[in-house]
Amino acid sequence: MAIKSIAQRWFINSFTVVLVILVTIVAASGVLIHNFYYSAVRQALKARASTVSSMMMRYSSGIVSSNFYSEMRNYIESFPDKDYMELMAVDPYGSVSITSSGFSYTDKRDRMPDYNEALISADGIGFYVGELSNGQKIMAVTQIVNIVNSEFSAMRFVVSLETVDQVIFTLVMGIAGISLAVLALVLVSGLLFVRSIVRPVREIGTAARQIARGDLKSRIVKVSEDEIGELCETINSMADELENSERLKNEFISSVSHELRTPLTAIKGWAETLMTVEDDPPTLKKGMRVITAETERLSGMVEELLDFSRIQDGRLRMNFQKMDILAELGEAVLIYTEKARQEDIDVTYNEPEMLPFVYGDKNRLRQVFINVIDNAIKYSDPGGSVKIDAFQRGDSILITVADSGIGIDPEDLPKIKTKFFKANYSRRGSGIGLAVADEIISMHKGSIEIESTPGVGTTVILTIPTEESAETAEGRGQ
Repeated sequence: MAIKSIAQRWFINSFTVVLVILVTIVAASGVLIHNFYYSAVRQALKARASTVSSMMMRYSSGIVSSNFYSEMRNYIESFPDKDYMELMAVDPYGSVSITSSGFSYTDKRDRMPDYNEALISADGIGFYVGELSNGQKIMAVTQIVNIVNSEFSAMRFVVSLETVDQVIFTLVMGIAGISLAVLALVLVSGLLFVRSIVRPVREIGTAARQIARGDLKSRIVKVSEDEIGELCETINSMADELENSERLKNEFISSVSHELRTPLTAIKGWAETLMTVEDDPPTLKKGMRVITAETERLSGMVEELLDFSRIQDGRLRMNFQKMDILAELGEAVLIYTEKARQEDIDVTYNEPEMLPFVYGDKNRLRQVFINVIDNAIKYSDPGGSVKIDAFQRGDSILITVADSGIGIDPEDLPKIKTKFFKANYSRRGSGIGLAVADEIISMHKGSIEIESTPGVGTTVILTIPTEESAETAEGRGQ
């Protein structure tokens, strides 16, 4: 299907509408001007006819018939307005007997519809607009004169409309010229406006296609401060995020590859060693312990990857039930106490006597506790310490895990829960454990907050609503 450009749509939807409006204005103006001038000429002729008719009535009352004809003939022949208007005297037989121009009116093709109209009209006035036999356009007004025994039955006033039509034409052409200028201005300004939109849109399309092909360094130059400029900023920001995600993904793949290689190398090495050992129980026991530990480590990494994949696809499911959070936290602490002791890290757990039950998935929450405690130990140096506390605050249970490790730089702190992100690549880990933990806690209507000072340590604060507050929020539809 053909794609219409913005310029085409603007031309059809906007320019055509303006064109129709201006044509309508010119046409309506022409009609109004025509009616105004023709009406003005008609009123002027009617006023002149009324004046002459009144004058004739006054003359007829004080002048004998013979003298009246002579006087009227002199008046008509010396008619003061004959330079732009012709006065005709019409006899009782409907023929023109005298004209102010002195020419006889004998062409029978020049009808006088105004005279016929005046004969039957109530006010004795007739009106006519038409052309003479010579093609001249005229306007005529006939006034019936009721004078007894008079050679005149009506007075006819005729004026040429050529000058009037010329004035009307000039005015209409002036309006049409102004309309054309407005139309040209609309066209030029509209095309410039459309161009100001089309050009950046094309650049946006080009950049978007480059980004889609994998060129994440492609950027759009912002040329305005309007919505187009905002869109450019948004796409550039999107490209920055994609580039950052791509970088983190590559770093994640590199880190995971390294993390997988290390236990696999240890397992392979000890497996080869044990194959050569015939009767050395201490070595056999040590080798099996290493293989078991590294296998568990591999299993944990694979489980993290699977959980991350489930989160990405929206397939991470929870088995919510009433549970004792202290039991799961205590088990997680117990799992890592021995490991911390082997790495010369002191783990202190201030276990409260009792805490309210929570409504959650115990396996997933234990996974969160394990992840957070493992990170605390992982980022602590030998001789360091990890302190774990659990207590109730309001309708929530807070669990804090504070270590005396290397800490996190302030610029990295906002990104620490981002997928693939690792603040320190010198430490083991895939960089997705905390992202998975944050997702699990969020599904429990809780939160994870991290406070850290480089060289001093990091404190992770887990907030989980109690069973009663969770049920109340669920009942309210939250």
